[in-house]
Amino acid sequence: MADVWPALLGLCSGMALFLYSVKITSGSLQAIAGEKLKSVLAKLTGNRIMGVLVGAGITALIQSSTATSVMSVGFVNAGLMNLYQALWVIMGANIGTNITAQLIAFDVGAIAPIVALLGTFFCLLTKDKKLRSIGEAVAGLGFIFVAMSLMKESMAPLSEMDIVKEIFSSINNPFIGIIVGIIFVIIIQSSAAGVGVLQAMAMSASGAQLMTLDQAMFIIFGLNIGTCVTAVFASIGGSRNATRAGMLHMMFNVIGTAIFTAAYYALPVADWVRALSPNDVARQFANMHLVFNLASTIILLPFGKFIVKLVKLMVPDKKGGDDSVQYLKYLNPSMISNNAQVGTEVLIRALCNEMSRMLEMAGNNVQRSIEAVLENSDKTQQQINDTEEYVDYLNKEISYYISHAMVFDMSEKHALAMSALFKITGNIERMGDHATNIAGYANLLESKGLKLSDKARAEVSQMVKTTSEAYNILLGSKPGSVHIKMAQMEQKIDDMTEDYREHQLERLKSGICSGDACVIYSEMLTDFERLGDHMLNIAEAAAESNLISLKIPEDINNEEETRSKKKIAAAEA
Repeated sequence: MADVWPALLGLCSGMALFLYSVKITSGSLQAIAGEKLKSVLAKLTGNRIMGVLVGAGITALIQSSTATSVMSVGFVNAGLMNLYQALWVIMGANIGTNITAQLIAFDVGAIAPIVALLGTFFCLLTKDKKLRSIGEAVAGLGFIFVAMSLMKESMAPLSEMDIVKEIFSSINNPFIGIIVGIIFVIIIQSSAAGVGVLQAMAMSASGAQLMTLDQAMFIIFGLNIGTCVTAVFASIGGSRNATRAGMLHMMFNVIGTAIFTAAYYALPVADWVRALSPNDVARQFANMHLVFNLASTIILLPFGKFIVKLVKLMVPDKKGGDDSVQYLKYLNPSMISNNAQVGTEVLIRALCNEMSRMLEMAGNNVQRSIEAVLENSDKTQQQINDTEEYVDYLNKEISYYISHAMVFDMSEKHALAMSALFKITGNIERMGDHATNIAGYANLLESKGLKLSDKARAEVSQMVKTTSEAYNILLGSKPGSVHIKMAQMEQKIDDMTEDYREHQLERLKSGICSGDACVIYSEMLTDFERLGDHMLNIAEAAAESNLISLKIPEDINNEEETRSKKKIAAAEA
Protein backbone atom coordinates (compact mmCIF):
# COMPACT_ATOMS: atom_id res chain seq x y z
CA MET A 1 0.00 0.00 0.00
CA ALA A 2 2.97 2.31 0.52
CA ASP A 3 3.40 2.62 -3.23
CA VAL A 4 -0.28 3.36 -3.91
CA TRP A 5 -0.44 7.05 -2.95
CA PRO A 6 2.71 8.07 -4.85
CA ALA A 7 1.38 6.12 -7.82
CA LEU A 8 -2.03 7.85 -7.61
CA LEU A 9 -0.39 11.27 -7.32
CA GLY A 10 1.84 10.46 -10.28
CA LEU A 11 -1.19 9.31 -12.28
CA CYS A 12 -3.12 12.50 -11.46
CA SER A 13 -0.11 14.66 -12.30
CA GLY A 14 0.44 12.83 -15.58
CA MET A 15 -3.23 13.10 -16.55
CA ALA A 16 -3.35 16.82 -15.67
CA LEU A 17 -0.22 17.49 -17.73
CA PHE A 18 -1.56 15.36 -20.57
CA LEU A 19 -4.94 17.14 -20.78
CA TYR A 20 -3.33 20.57 -20.49
CA SER A 21 -0.76 19.71 -23.16
CA VAL A 22 -3.47 18.51 -25.55
CA LYS A 23 -5.37 21.77 -24.99
CA ILE A 24 -2.25 23.92 -25.50
CA THR A 25 -1.24 22.03 -28.64
CA SER A 26 -4.72 22.26 -30.15
CA GLY A 27 -5.10 25.95 -29.28
CA SER A 28 -1.66 26.81 -30.69
CA LEU A 29 -2.31 24.93 -33.92
CA GLN A 30 -5.61 26.78 -34.33
CA ALA A 31 -3.82 30.10 -33.79
CA ILE A 32 -1.22 29.13 -36.43
CA ALA A 33 -3.96 28.15 -38.86
CA GLY A 34 -5.69 31.52 -38.37
CA GLU A 35 -8.91 32.85 -39.84
CA LYS A 36 -8.13 31.63 -43.36
CA LEU A 37 -8.50 28.03 -42.24
CA LYS A 38 -12.06 28.73 -41.10
CA SER A 39 -12.98 30.32 -44.40
CA VAL A 40 -11.53 27.28 -46.20
CA LEU A 41 -13.71 25.02 -44.08
CA ALA A 42 -16.79 27.06 -45.01
CA LYS A 43 -16.02 27.17 -48.77
CA LEU A 44 -14.47 23.83 -49.74
CA THR A 45 -17.35 21.58 -48.74
CA GLY A 46 -19.35 21.53 -51.96
CA ASN A 47 -19.51 17.73 -52.29
CA ARG A 48 -19.35 14.89 -49.79
CA ILE A 49 -15.86 13.64 -50.67
CA MET A 50 -14.34 17.13 -50.52
CA GLY A 51 -16.22 17.82 -47.27
CA VAL A 52 -14.82 14.67 -45.64
CA LEU A 53 -11.29 15.45 -46.84
CA VAL A 54 -11.46 19.06 -45.64
CA GLY A 55 -12.88 18.00 -42.26
CA ALA A 56 -10.19 15.34 -41.83
CA GLY A 57 -7.37 17.64 -42.95
CA ILE A 58 -8.34 20.55 -40.72
CA THR A 59 -8.90 18.31 -37.69
CA ALA A 60 -5.52 16.63 -38.24
CA LEU A 61 -3.98 20.10 -38.42
CA ILE A 62 -5.61 21.61 -35.32
CA GLN A 63 -5.84 18.31 -33.42
CA SER A 64 -9.41 18.78 -32.21
CA SER A 65 -12.50 17.19 -33.74
CA THR A 66 -14.53 19.13 -31.16
CA ALA A 67 -13.20 22.45 -32.49
CA THR A 68 -14.02 21.43 -36.07
CA SER A 69 -17.54 20.34 -35.06
CA VAL A 70 -18.15 23.56 -33.12
CA MET A 71 -16.96 25.58 -36.12
CA SER A 72 -19.34 23.60 -38.35
CA VAL A 73 -22.24 24.37 -36.00
CA GLY A 74 -21.28 28.06 -36.15
CA PHE A 75 -21.13 27.97 -39.96
CA VAL A 76 -24.56 26.35 -40.19
CA ASN A 77 -25.94 28.94 -37.80
CA ALA A 78 -24.35 31.73 -39.87
CA GLY A 79 -25.82 30.37 -43.10
CA LEU A 80 -22.44 29.52 -44.67
CA MET A 81 -22.99 25.79 -44.62
CA ASN A 82 -26.05 23.53 -44.93
CA LEU A 83 -26.66 20.39 -42.89
CA TYR A 84 -25.33 18.04 -45.57
CA GLN A 85 -22.05 19.94 -45.81
CA ALA A 86 -21.77 19.96 -42.00
CA LEU A 87 -22.27 16.18 -41.91
CA TRP A 88 -19.45 15.57 -44.41
CA VAL A 89 -17.10 17.80 -42.38
CA ILE A 90 -18.04 16.04 -39.13
CA MET A 91 -17.37 12.65 -40.73
CA GLY A 92 -13.95 13.89 -41.79
CA ALA A 93 -13.29 15.36 -38.34
CA ASN A 94 -13.76 11.91 -36.81
CA ILE A 95 -11.04 10.57 -39.10
CA GLY A 96 -8.64 13.45 -38.54
CA THR A 97 -8.78 13.17 -34.76
CA ASN A 98 -6.94 9.81 -34.91
CA ILE A 99 -3.56 11.45 -35.52
CA THR A 100 -2.91 12.02 -31.81
CA ALA A 101 -3.55 8.39 -30.89
CA GLN A 102 -1.33 7.15 -33.72
CA LEU A 103 1.52 9.46 -32.64
CA ILE A 104 1.21 8.36 -29.00
CA ALA A 105 1.50 4.72 -30.02
CA PHE A 106 5.07 5.35 -31.22
CA ASP A 107 6.11 5.71 -27.55
CA VAL A 108 8.86 8.27 -28.07
CA GLY A 109 9.06 9.13 -24.37
CA ALA A 110 12.88 9.09 -24.43
CA ILE A 111 13.16 12.17 -26.63
CA ALA A 112 9.93 13.86 -25.42
CA PRO A 113 11.68 16.05 -22.78
CA ILE A 114 14.07 17.37 -25.43
CA VAL A 115 11.17 18.25 -27.75
CA ALA A 116 9.32 19.96 -24.88
CA LEU A 117 12.43 21.91 -23.89
CA LEU A 118 13.10 23.08 -27.45
CA GLY A 119 9.50 24.24 -27.85
CA THR A 120 9.63 26.08 -24.52
CA PHE A 121 12.87 27.89 -25.44
CA PHE A 122 11.32 28.83 -28.78
CA CYS A 123 8.35 30.41 -26.94
CA LEU A 124 10.63 32.37 -24.61
CA LEU A 125 13.04 33.66 -27.24
CA THR A 126 10.55 35.00 -29.82
CA LYS A 127 8.07 37.86 -29.64
CA ASP A 128 6.26 37.09 -32.88
CA LYS A 129 2.79 35.68 -32.14
CA LYS A 130 2.88 33.19 -34.99
CA LEU A 131 6.34 31.87 -34.04
CA ARG A 132 5.35 31.71 -30.38
CA SER A 133 2.32 29.62 -31.32
CA ILE A 134 4.61 27.25 -33.23
CA GLY A 135 6.81 26.95 -30.14
CA GLU A 136 3.78 26.28 -27.94
CA ALA A 137 2.57 23.57 -30.33
CA VAL A 138 5.99 21.86 -30.29
CA ALA A 139 6.28 22.18 -26.51
CA GLY A 140 2.72 20.88 -26.07
CA LEU A 141 3.47 17.86 -28.24
CA GLY A 142 6.60 17.12 -26.21
CA PHE A 143 4.74 17.42 -22.92
CA ILE A 144 2.06 15.04 -24.23
CA PHE A 145 4.70 12.31 -24.44
CA VAL A 146 6.22 13.32 -21.09
CA ALA A 147 2.78 13.00 -19.54
CA MET A 148 2.28 9.60 -21.22
CA SER A 149 5.55 8.35 -19.68
CA LEU A 150 4.51 9.67 -16.27
CA MET A 151 1.10 7.96 -16.46
CA LYS A 152 2.64 4.73 -17.73
CA GLU A 153 5.11 4.56 -14.85
CA SER A 154 2.41 5.42 -12.29
CA MET A 155 0.07 2.73 -13.56
CA ALA A 156 2.61 -0.05 -13.19
CA PRO A 157 2.12 -0.56 -9.42
CA LEU A 158 -1.61 0.20 -9.61
CA SER A 159 -2.22 -2.40 -12.30
CA GLU A 160 -0.89 -5.14 -9.99
CA MET A 161 -3.53 -4.44 -7.30
CA ASP A 162 -6.42 -6.91 -7.12
CA ILE A 163 -9.06 -4.21 -6.65
CA VAL A 164 -7.92 -2.39 -9.80
CA LYS A 165 -7.97 -5.64 -11.77
CA GLU A 166 -11.50 -6.35 -10.51
CA ILE A 167 -12.71 -2.89 -11.54
CA PHE A 168 -11.39 -3.22 -15.07
CA SER A 169 -12.45 -6.82 -15.43
CA SER A 170 -16.02 -5.72 -14.62
CA ILE A 171 -16.00 -3.70 -17.82
CA ASN A 172 -16.83 -6.77 -19.87
CA ASN A 173 -20.24 -5.61 -21.03
CA PRO A 174 -20.40 -3.46 -24.19
CA PHE A 175 -23.08 -1.22 -22.69
CA ILE A 176 -21.00 -0.56 -19.56
CA GLY A 177 -17.89 0.13 -21.64
CA ILE A 178 -19.77 2.66 -23.78
CA ILE A 179 -21.20 4.42 -20.70
CA VAL A 180 -17.73 4.57 -19.10
CA GLY A 181 -16.30 6.10 -22.28
CA ILE A 182 -19.10 8.71 -22.51
CA ILE A 183 -18.71 9.78 -18.87
CA PHE A 184 -14.92 9.86 -19.08
CA VAL A 185 -14.79 12.07 -22.21
CA ILE A 186 -17.44 14.46 -20.84
CA ILE A 187 -15.08 15.02 -17.90
CA ILE A 188 -11.86 15.42 -19.90
CA GLN A 189 -13.44 16.98 -23.04
CA SER A 190 -11.26 15.15 -25.57
CA SER A 191 -11.72 11.74 -27.21
CA ALA A 192 -8.07 11.78 -28.32
CA ALA A 193 -7.01 12.34 -24.71
CA GLY A 194 -9.29 9.49 -23.63
CA VAL A 195 -7.66 7.10 -26.09
CA GLY A 196 -4.28 8.35 -24.85
CA VAL A 197 -5.14 7.39 -21.25
CA LEU A 198 -6.17 3.92 -22.45
CA GLN A 199 -2.87 3.65 -24.32
CA ALA A 200 -0.98 4.63 -21.17
CA MET A 201 -2.62 1.67 -19.46
CA ALA A 202 -1.56 -0.56 -22.33
CA MET A 203 2.05 0.65 -22.17
CA SER A 204 2.38 0.20 -18.39
CA ALA A 205 4.32 -2.79 -17.03
CA SER A 206 1.33 -5.10 -16.99
CA GLY A 207 -1.09 -2.90 -18.90
CA ALA A 208 -1.86 -5.50 -21.52
CA GLN A 209 -3.38 -7.67 -18.82
CA LEU A 210 -5.14 -4.75 -17.15
CA MET A 211 -7.30 -3.99 -20.18
CA THR A 212 -7.76 -5.96 -23.37
CA LEU A 213 -8.74 -4.65 -26.79
CA ASP A 214 -12.17 -6.28 -26.40
CA GLN A 215 -12.80 -4.11 -23.33
CA ALA A 216 -11.14 -0.97 -24.66
CA MET A 217 -12.99 -0.92 -27.98
CA PHE A 218 -16.37 -0.18 -26.39
CA ILE A 219 -14.86 2.52 -24.19
CA ILE A 220 -13.42 4.00 -27.39
CA PHE A 221 -16.89 3.93 -28.95
CA GLY A 222 -18.22 5.73 -25.88
CA LEU A 223 -15.43 8.32 -26.14
CA ASN A 224 -16.55 9.13 -29.68
CA ILE A 225 -20.16 9.61 -28.56
CA GLY A 226 -19.26 11.69 -25.51
CA THR A 227 -17.05 14.08 -27.46
CA CYS A 228 -20.17 15.27 -29.34
CA VAL A 229 -21.58 16.89 -26.19
CA THR A 230 -19.54 20.09 -26.68
CA ALA A 231 -20.91 20.59 -30.20
CA VAL A 232 -24.45 19.99 -28.93
CA PHE A 233 -23.95 22.60 -26.19
CA ALA A 234 -22.48 25.02 -28.77
CA SER A 235 -25.69 24.75 -30.82
CA ILE A 236 -27.90 25.83 -27.91
CA GLY A 237 -29.32 29.27 -28.52
CA GLY A 238 -28.72 29.09 -32.27
CA SER A 239 -31.11 28.40 -35.13
CA ARG A 240 -32.97 25.12 -35.55
CA ASN A 241 -30.41 24.10 -38.19
CA ALA A 242 -27.56 24.87 -35.79
CA THR A 243 -29.18 22.59 -33.20
CA ARG A 244 -29.52 19.92 -35.87
CA ALA A 245 -25.86 20.33 -36.83
CA GLY A 246 -24.90 19.70 -33.21
CA MET A 247 -27.03 16.57 -33.23
CA LEU A 248 -25.52 15.29 -36.50
CA HIS A 249 -22.19 14.49 -34.83
CA MET A 250 -23.99 12.65 -32.04
CA MET A 251 -26.17 10.63 -34.43
CA PHE A 252 -23.22 9.70 -36.65
CA ASN A 253 -21.28 8.23 -33.74
CA VAL A 254 -24.34 6.58 -32.17
CA ILE A 255 -25.21 4.84 -35.45
CA GLY A 256 -21.56 3.89 -35.96
CA THR A 257 -21.41 2.43 -32.44
CA ALA A 258 -24.59 0.41 -33.07
CA ILE A 259 -23.11 -0.98 -36.31
CA PHE A 260 -19.79 -1.94 -34.68
CA THR A 261 -21.47 -3.44 -31.62
CA ALA A 262 -23.55 -5.68 -33.88
CA ALA A 263 -20.46 -6.48 -35.96
CA TYR A 264 -18.54 -7.46 -32.79
CA TYR A 265 -20.94 -10.35 -32.17
CA ALA A 266 -21.17 -11.37 -35.83
CA LEU A 267 -17.55 -10.89 -36.93
CA PRO A 268 -14.10 -11.18 -35.31
CA VAL A 269 -13.57 -7.39 -35.47
CA ALA A 270 -11.23 -7.29 -32.47
CA ASP A 271 -9.12 -10.14 -33.89
CA TRP A 272 -8.77 -8.32 -37.23
CA VAL A 273 -7.58 -5.13 -35.54
CA ARG A 274 -5.31 -7.08 -33.18
CA ALA A 275 -3.69 -8.79 -36.18
CA LEU A 276 -2.53 -5.41 -37.53
CA SER A 277 -0.10 -5.04 -34.60
CA PRO A 278 -0.04 -8.30 -32.59
CA ASN A 279 2.60 -7.27 -30.07
CA ASP A 280 1.65 -3.63 -29.55
CA VAL A 281 -1.51 -3.11 -27.47
CA ALA A 282 -1.20 0.70 -27.56
CA ARG A 283 -1.14 0.57 -31.35
CA GLN A 284 -4.15 -1.76 -31.29
CA PHE A 285 -6.15 0.84 -29.34
CA ALA A 286 -5.12 3.57 -31.81
CA ASN A 287 -5.98 1.31 -34.75
CA MET A 288 -9.40 0.47 -33.29
CA HIS A 289 -10.10 4.19 -32.95
CA LEU A 290 -9.07 4.71 -36.59
CA VAL A 291 -10.95 1.68 -37.94
CA PHE A 292 -14.13 2.72 -36.11
CA ASN A 293 -14.11 6.25 -37.53
CA LEU A 294 -12.90 5.34 -41.00
CA ALA A 295 -15.28 2.40 -41.44
CA SER A 296 -18.23 4.37 -40.00
CA THR A 297 -17.59 7.15 -42.52
CA ILE A 298 -17.33 4.73 -45.46
CA ILE A 299 -20.48 2.87 -44.42
CA LEU A 300 -22.60 5.94 -43.63
CA LEU A 301 -21.36 8.29 -46.38
CA PRO A 302 -24.03 7.13 -48.89
CA PHE A 303 -26.75 7.55 -46.24
CA GLY A 304 -26.11 11.23 -45.49
CA LYS A 305 -29.62 12.28 -46.57
CA PHE A 306 -31.15 9.67 -44.28
CA ILE A 307 -29.13 10.90 -41.28
CA VAL A 308 -30.10 14.53 -41.98
CA LYS A 309 -33.78 13.57 -42.29
CA LEU A 310 -33.55 11.62 -39.03
CA VAL A 311 -32.08 14.63 -37.23
CA LYS A 312 -34.79 16.88 -38.70
CA LEU A 313 -37.40 14.52 -37.23
CA MET A 314 -35.65 14.70 -33.87
CA VAL A 315 -35.40 18.51 -34.02
CA PRO A 316 -38.56 19.59 -35.91
CA ASP A 317 -39.39 23.12 -36.98
CA LYS A 318 -41.14 25.26 -34.39
CA LYS A 319 -44.92 25.15 -34.49
CA GLY A 320 -46.34 28.20 -36.16
CA GLY A 321 -43.08 28.83 -38.01
CA ASP A 322 -39.91 30.51 -36.87
CA ASP A 323 -41.23 33.92 -38.01
CA SER A 324 -44.12 33.87 -35.52
CA VAL A 325 -41.88 35.68 -33.01
CA GLN A 326 -38.94 38.05 -33.28
CA TYR A 327 -35.66 36.15 -33.22
CA LEU A 328 -32.12 36.10 -34.59
CA LYS A 329 -31.71 33.40 -37.21
CA TYR A 330 -27.95 33.45 -37.75
CA LEU A 331 -26.45 35.13 -34.68
CA ASN A 332 -26.05 33.76 -31.16
CA PRO A 333 -24.18 35.01 -28.06
CA SER A 334 -21.37 32.46 -28.38
CA MET A 335 -20.17 34.28 -31.51
CA ILE A 336 -19.06 37.29 -29.48
CA SER A 337 -17.67 35.34 -26.54
CA ASN A 338 -13.93 35.47 -25.88
CA ASN A 339 -13.48 31.79 -26.72
CA ALA A 340 -15.62 31.73 -29.88
CA GLN A 341 -14.21 29.29 -32.43
CA VAL A 342 -16.18 30.43 -35.48
CA GLY A 343 -13.90 33.40 -36.18
CA THR A 344 -14.42 37.03 -37.19
CA GLU A 345 -15.10 36.29 -40.85
CA VAL A 346 -17.92 33.90 -39.96
CA LEU A 347 -19.35 36.43 -37.49
CA ILE A 348 -19.36 39.01 -40.31
CA ARG A 349 -21.12 36.52 -42.59
CA ALA A 350 -23.76 35.91 -39.90
CA LEU A 351 -24.22 39.67 -39.46
CA CYS A 352 -24.61 40.03 -43.24
CA ASN A 353 -27.27 37.34 -43.29
CA GLU A 354 -29.25 38.94 -40.46
CA MET A 355 -28.89 42.26 -42.26
CA SER A 356 -30.26 40.64 -45.44
CA ARG A 357 -33.33 39.49 -43.49
CA MET A 358 -33.74 43.03 -42.19
CA LEU A 359 -33.41 44.47 -45.71
CA GLU A 360 -35.97 42.02 -47.05
CA MET A 361 -38.47 43.01 -44.35
CA ALA A 362 -37.88 46.73 -44.85
CA GLY A 363 -38.15 46.38 -48.65
CA ASN A 364 -41.44 44.49 -48.37
CA ASN A 365 -42.73 47.11 -45.95
CA VAL A 366 -41.91 49.92 -48.37
CA GLN A 367 -43.90 48.10 -51.06
CA ARG A 368 -46.85 47.56 -48.75
CA SER A 369 -46.87 51.16 -47.57
CA ILE A 370 -46.94 52.66 -51.08
CA GLU A 371 -49.58 50.15 -52.16
CA ALA A 372 -51.60 51.14 -49.08
CA VAL A 373 -51.97 54.64 -50.54
CA LEU A 374 -53.86 53.00 -53.41
CA GLU A 375 -55.70 50.27 -51.48
CA ASN A 376 -55.63 50.70 -47.71
CA SER A 377 -56.83 48.09 -45.19
CA ASP A 378 -56.53 47.36 -41.49
CA LYS A 379 -54.73 44.10 -42.31
CA THR A 380 -52.11 45.90 -44.40
CA GLN A 381 -51.55 48.52 -41.71
CA GLN A 382 -51.13 45.80 -39.08
CA GLN A 383 -48.58 44.00 -41.25
CA ILE A 384 -46.64 47.24 -41.72
CA ASN A 385 -46.61 47.96 -37.98
CA ASP A 386 -45.57 44.41 -37.05
CA THR A 387 -42.81 44.35 -39.64
CA GLU A 388 -41.53 47.76 -38.54
CA GLU A 389 -41.23 46.45 -34.96
CA TYR A 390 -39.28 43.44 -36.28
CA VAL A 391 -36.96 45.73 -38.31
CA ASP A 392 -36.32 47.85 -35.20
CA TYR A 393 -35.58 44.68 -33.20
CA LEU A 394 -33.07 43.44 -35.79
CA ASN A 395 -31.43 46.87 -35.97
CA LYS A 396 -30.96 46.90 -32.20
CA GLU A 397 -29.60 43.33 -32.06
CA ILE A 398 -27.26 43.69 -35.06
CA SER A 399 -25.90 46.96 -33.66
CA TYR A 400 -25.33 45.22 -30.31
CA TYR A 401 -23.31 42.42 -31.93
CA ILE A 402 -21.28 44.84 -34.05
CA SER A 403 -20.42 47.07 -31.07
CA HIS A 404 -19.29 44.06 -29.01
CA ALA A 405 -17.32 42.54 -31.89
CA MET A 406 -15.42 45.78 -32.51
CA VAL A 407 -13.50 45.38 -29.23
CA PHE A 408 -11.83 42.21 -30.58
CA ASP A 409 -8.53 42.29 -32.43
CA MET A 410 -9.30 42.13 -36.14
CA SER A 411 -7.73 42.93 -39.49
CA GLU A 412 -8.30 46.25 -41.25
CA LYS A 413 -10.39 44.38 -43.81
CA HIS A 414 -12.71 43.01 -41.13
CA ALA A 415 -12.91 46.37 -39.32
CA LEU A 416 -13.95 48.02 -42.60
CA ALA A 417 -16.65 45.37 -43.07
CA MET A 418 -17.97 45.95 -39.55
CA SER A 419 -18.14 49.70 -40.16
CA ALA A 420 -19.97 49.14 -43.46
CA LEU A 421 -22.45 46.81 -41.77
CA PHE A 422 -23.18 49.39 -39.09
CA LYS A 423 -23.88 51.99 -41.79
CA ILE A 424 -26.09 49.60 -43.77
CA THR A 425 -28.27 48.58 -40.83
CA GLY A 426 -28.82 52.23 -39.90
CA ASN A 427 -30.00 53.03 -43.43
CA ILE A 428 -32.26 49.97 -43.54
CA GLU A 429 -33.84 51.11 -40.28
CA ARG A 430 -34.47 54.54 -41.85
CA MET A 431 -36.10 52.81 -44.84
CA GLY A 432 -38.48 51.18 -42.37
CA ASP A 433 -39.27 54.57 -40.83
CA HIS A 434 -40.13 56.04 -44.23
CA ALA A 435 -42.39 53.06 -44.93
CA THR A 436 -44.24 53.81 -41.69
CA ASN A 437 -44.54 57.47 -42.70
CA ILE A 438 -46.05 56.57 -46.09
CA ALA A 439 -48.46 54.13 -44.42
CA GLY A 440 -49.48 57.02 -42.13
CA TYR A 441 -50.33 59.14 -45.19
CA ALA A 442 -52.62 56.37 -46.41
CA ASN A 443 -54.44 56.44 -43.07
CA LEU A 444 -54.59 60.23 -43.14
CA LEU A 445 -56.15 60.28 -46.61
CA GLU A 446 -58.74 57.75 -45.49
CA SER A 447 -59.57 59.48 -42.19
CA LYS A 448 -60.06 62.86 -43.92
CA GLY A 449 -62.06 61.33 -46.74
CA LEU A 450 -59.53 62.53 -49.31
CA LYS A 451 -58.65 60.85 -52.59
CA LEU A 452 -55.79 61.30 -54.97
CA SER A 453 -56.58 62.11 -58.57
CA ASP A 454 -56.30 59.39 -61.20
CA LYS A 455 -53.05 60.93 -62.48
CA ALA A 456 -51.59 61.03 -58.95
CA ARG A 457 -52.62 57.41 -58.40
CA ALA A 458 -50.88 56.46 -61.66
CA GLU A 459 -47.73 58.16 -60.35
CA VAL A 460 -48.03 56.22 -57.09
CA SER A 461 -48.26 53.00 -59.10
CA GLN A 462 -45.05 53.99 -60.85
CA MET A 463 -43.42 54.56 -57.42
CA VAL A 464 -44.37 50.99 -56.46
CA LYS A 465 -42.74 49.68 -59.64
CA THR A 466 -39.60 51.82 -59.23
CA THR A 467 -39.00 50.94 -55.56
CA SER A 468 -39.41 47.26 -56.44
CA GLU A 469 -36.86 47.69 -59.23
CA ALA A 470 -34.42 49.45 -56.87
CA TYR A 471 -34.89 46.77 -54.22
CA ASN A 472 -34.17 44.01 -56.74
CA ILE A 473 -30.96 45.81 -57.76
CA LEU A 474 -29.83 45.86 -54.12
CA LEU A 475 -30.39 42.12 -53.71
CA GLY A 476 -29.53 40.96 -57.21
CA SER A 477 -26.27 42.80 -57.94
CA LYS A 478 -22.75 41.94 -56.86
CA PRO A 479 -21.39 44.13 -54.05
CA GLY A 480 -18.66 45.46 -56.35
CA SER A 481 -21.12 46.87 -58.93
CA VAL A 482 -24.30 47.45 -56.93
CA HIS A 483 -23.40 51.06 -56.06
CA ILE A 484 -23.03 51.98 -59.77
CA LYS A 485 -26.44 50.55 -60.66
CA MET A 486 -28.02 52.00 -57.54
CA ALA A 487 -26.60 55.47 -58.28
CA GLN A 488 -28.42 55.37 -61.63
CA MET A 489 -31.61 54.24 -59.93
CA GLU A 490 -31.32 56.96 -57.26
CA GLN A 491 -30.99 59.58 -59.99
CA LYS A 492 -34.10 58.14 -61.65
CA ILE A 493 -36.01 58.46 -58.36
CA ASP A 494 -34.81 62.07 -57.99
CA ASP A 495 -35.92 62.87 -61.55
CA MET A 496 -39.29 61.20 -60.96
CA THR A 497 -39.78 63.19 -57.75
CA GLU A 498 -39.00 66.47 -59.50
CA ASP A 499 -41.39 65.65 -62.37
CA TYR A 500 -44.17 64.56 -59.99
CA ARG A 501 -43.86 67.80 -58.00
CA GLU A 502 -44.35 69.81 -61.19
CA HIS A 503 -47.35 67.67 -62.13
CA GLN A 504 -48.74 68.20 -58.65
CA LEU A 505 -48.53 71.99 -58.98
CA GLU A 506 -50.30 71.82 -62.35
CA ARG A 507 -53.11 69.72 -60.85
CA LEU A 508 -53.38 72.10 -57.90
CA LYS A 509 -53.66 75.12 -60.21
CA SER A 510 -56.27 73.41 -62.37
CA GLY A 511 -58.30 72.35 -59.32
CA ILE A 512 -58.03 68.63 -60.07
CA CYS A 513 -56.43 67.98 -56.68
CA SER A 514 -57.48 69.50 -53.33
CA GLY A 515 -55.02 71.47 -51.21
CA ASP A 516 -55.05 68.98 -48.31
CA ALA A 517 -54.47 66.01 -50.61
CA CYS A 518 -51.61 67.90 -52.30
CA VAL A 519 -49.89 68.52 -48.95
CA ILE A 520 -50.08 64.82 -48.07
CA TYR A 521 -48.89 63.82 -51.55
CA SER A 522 -45.98 66.28 -51.30
CA GLU A 523 -44.87 64.68 -48.01
CA MET A 524 -45.08 61.26 -49.64
CA LEU A 525 -42.84 62.40 -52.49
CA THR A 526 -40.26 63.55 -49.92
CA ASP A 527 -40.25 60.09 -48.32
CA PHE A 528 -40.00 58.47 -51.75
CA GLU A 529 -36.94 60.60 -52.55
CA ARG A 530 -35.36 59.79 -49.15
CA LEU A 531 -35.86 56.08 -49.80
CA GLY A 532 -33.68 56.40 -52.89
CA ASP A 533 -31.00 58.16 -50.85
CA HIS A 534 -30.94 55.42 -48.19
CA MET A 535 -30.80 52.63 -50.78
CA LEU A 536 -27.86 54.38 -52.43
CA ASN A 537 -26.14 54.65 -49.03
CA ILE A 538 -26.64 50.92 -48.55
CA ALA A 539 -25.18 50.14 -51.98
CA GLU A 540 -22.14 52.38 -51.40
CA ALA A 541 -21.46 50.78 -47.99
CA ALA A 542 -21.78 47.31 -49.54
CA ALA A 543 -19.19 48.26 -52.14
CA GLU A 544 -16.71 49.23 -49.41
CA SER A 545 -16.05 45.57 -48.61
CA ASN A 546 -16.07 42.44 -50.78
CA LEU A 547 -17.08 40.41 -47.73
CA ILE A 548 -20.60 41.79 -47.80
CA SER A 549 -23.41 40.32 -49.90
CA LEU A 550 -26.93 41.70 -49.73
CA LYS A 551 -28.51 38.47 -50.92
CA ILE A 552 -30.54 36.29 -48.58
CA PRO A 553 -28.66 33.01 -47.82
CA GLU A 554 -31.57 30.81 -48.90
CA ASP A 555 -31.68 32.58 -52.27
CA ILE A 556 -27.94 32.03 -52.75
CA ASN A 557 -28.29 28.30 -51.95
CA ASN A 558 -31.22 27.97 -54.38
CA GLU A 559 -29.21 29.67 -57.14
CA GLU A 560 -26.23 27.36 -56.50
CA GLU A 561 -28.48 24.29 -56.62
CA THR A 562 -30.02 25.52 -59.90
CA ARG A 563 -26.56 26.07 -61.41
CA SER A 564 -25.43 22.59 -60.28
CA LYS A 565 -28.52 20.98 -61.85
CA LYS A 566 -27.90 22.83 -65.11
CA LYS A 567 -24.27 21.64 -65.18
CA ILE A 568 -25.34 18.03 -64.55
CA ALA A 569 -28.03 18.25 -67.25
CA ALA A 570 -25.52 19.74 -69.71
CA ALA A 571 -22.99 17.00 -68.95
CA GLU A 572 -25.60 14.27 -69.45
CA ALA A 573 -26.70 15.83 -72.73
